[in-house]
Amino acid sequence: MAECPACGATVSPDASNCESCGARIAGATASFAPVMTEENTPAPMSVGVGGPVLVVRKGPQSGESFFIDREKLTIGRDPESDIFLNDMTVSRMHAVIECHDNSVSVRDAGSLNGTYLNGSWADSAHLSDGDVLQIGTFQMIFRTNSEGV
Repeated sequence: MAECPACGATVSPDASNCESCGARIAGATASFAPVMTEENTPAPMSVGVGGPVLVVRKGPQSGESFFIDREKLTIGRDPESDIFLNDMTVSRMHAVIECHDNSVSVRDAGSLNGTYLNGSWADSAHLSDGDVLQIGTFQMIFRTNSEGV
């Protein structure tokens, strides 16, 4: 079951309006159970150009690489997202990747299903080489240097 963003009442996942307050429920997001990480599963190989990268290890876009080439990247199901993850388990605006002072962090943007880092829920966290970031059914490996990924 989902929660109404206006009043917090429980609504069915396919509802378009809240039965309690009548608020429109925009783009229902499917729920999922987090996938546990597998410690010795290698990330798929892809060609890199240096710099940090997220490589999809599990999920609908397995093998795809997302290069972190700006100070701020949005992640979501909205096609306008910098990192577009096309699956109903991903919120339209799910998370944000931010780069500053030679570090990379992830921040959940109020998503329905949450953002997980190394199997634990994370509202905001610093990313280290080899970390596993899970957004919806997508499980991605963070690499600080995409060369050789």
